[in-house]
Amino acid sequence: MNRLLDGVHRLLLRVGALLRRLVPAGTLYRRLLVAGVIVAVGVGAYVLSVTVFRHDPSCGAGVEERGPRKECTGVTDGSVVFAPALKQVTERIKAENDAVAGKTPVTIAMMFPMVSDNAAEQRELVEQAQGAYLAQYRANHRSNNQRPPVRLLLANPGHNYEFWRPVADRLASAAASGRENLRAVAGINISLDATAAAMSYLTNTKGIPVVAGSLTGNDFANTPERPHAFRGLARVAPTNSDQAAALGSYGAGTKPDETLVVEDLREGDNYLYTLRRVFERLAKGAKNAPETFRSPADFNKEGNLSNDFHQMVADICTSAAKTVYFAGRPVQLRQFLVELGNRTCDKRYTVITGSHASTLTVDPKFAPEWDSLTKGAGITLRYAALAHPAAWAPDGGTNDASQEAYKEFSDLAAEFGPGSEHPIGPVSLVDSRTIVAYDSVTTAIAGIRNSTVGTVRMPTLPQVADGWLRLHGTHTVHGASGPICLDQYGNPYNKAVPIVHLDPVTKKAVFDRLAWPEGHPSPANCTAPNKPGSGG
Repeated sequence: MNRLLDGVHRLLLRVGALLRRLVPAGTLYRRLLVAGVIVAVGVGAYVLSVTVFRHDPSCGAGVEERGPRKECTGVTDGSVVFAPALKQVTERIKAENDAVAGKTPVTIAMMFPMVSDNAAEQRELVEQAQGAYLAQYRANHRSNNQRPPVRLLLANPGHNYEFWRPVADRLASAAASGRENLRAVAGINISLDATAAAMSYLTNTKGIPVVAGSLTGNDFANTPERPHAFRGLARVAPTNSDQAAALGSYGAGTKPDETLVVEDLREGDNYLYTLRRVFERLAKGAKNAPETFRSPADFNKEGNLSNDFHQMVADICTSAAKTVYFAGRPVQLRQFLVELGNRTCDKRYTVITGSHASTLTVDPKFAPEWDSLTKGAGITLRYAALAHPAAWAPDGGTNDASQEAYKEFSDLAAEFGPGSEHPIGPVSLVDSRTIVAYDSVTTAIAGIRNSTVGTVRMPTLPQVADGWLRLHGTHTVHGASGPICLDQYGNPYNKAVPIVHLDPVTKKAVFDRLAWPEGHPSPANCTAPNKPGSGG
């Protein structure tokens, strides 16, 4: 840029010198000369402003900057890299898409925010893209040449789904295109109001089937009371209520009068809302009312909540509580644990929370705070994970199909890990994000291919949505997170929930055992019981 400006400056000086030689002497002529130079400078400045300094909002084909964060949002086949951390896996997705071009592939879009200022969350976003790619690769190379092959898009709706509408409209265009044949959107991952709006628009307005990812809010599901809340929605993760039921079956000996709820009152977050409801129910009979706080609108920000938790801990110490149910997001959970670790009372606590606690295992800000769990009489942090590598180990007493499904997935992850011929970056399996994303896309592929029978070469959108209804019994999807047996509303019936705790010695999430919302595993030939709705 400086070199260009210097060049323009030298050019203007030469123009001025030339004019002095050509223009006769005299005051009038000199004034005309000055005016001419001023005009030339003005024209030059204008040309620079429109050709060099003008901001180009395009980040690449199908992607453009939006909002005050100037975040690149939109849809890409891998031609555009949304964040440096996504580079390796994006390149592999592009290569796989190029390989199936011209083979009439079906398109699946992975829709979730791709960029975060929070290092732990950015790592999880990468893991979700990695899981999606592994599912795509398996479908195209390890499935006996089943049809159709799979093309994968990455759809970035922006921070907290702020720009979901233009992204959803682009996906709707891909669904209407006979060249792109988009048939499902997968991976939607955060239980926010904007997420619900995006899912409703995709399913109810545009008729596009959706397979949610690590989405656990109770209201982000079809139910007997709301059977058509999201027409064509399937889920692979248990709701917060199902997680709480599994936790309840694990900790049946917990005395309600020795419990306490700590809850975030921030609105617009269904994860928090449903955790508050289920934890208040589990703590019915507690001697103390819930301790409350309100996190910042951006839940990845800390605000002044460490001060709030510092004051709160003194009241927890004087209560009868031994078990604390924490309804909050990971940043606030970290702040709470640090303050609870610094308590002055000599009491041991068990803190129970939701699946988003898995973020602590990859949070660099928690790395120097693991000893919070060992201070004083100690803290046990236990939560319901969405998946865990040890849940389907050969000696875990689980069914063979689940063991084989997890082994196939983990072998693929190792095949594309660092040092491989085509790496997708370090692949973490412990915090569940890679596994759940893999299962989300795998379930979408199963529904699509089950609908591609007889003379059908490319199923319609309604055929794919109806395909979710058949994913049970002998067509149960054997995912890396366990069997996915969909009920008539598209929910995973009695989904196995790994109960884990954080180990301050190994600094990992350690598997305790599997638990089920119904209190026992489903039979191998899973069929969800009929739950008639209210219609409408």
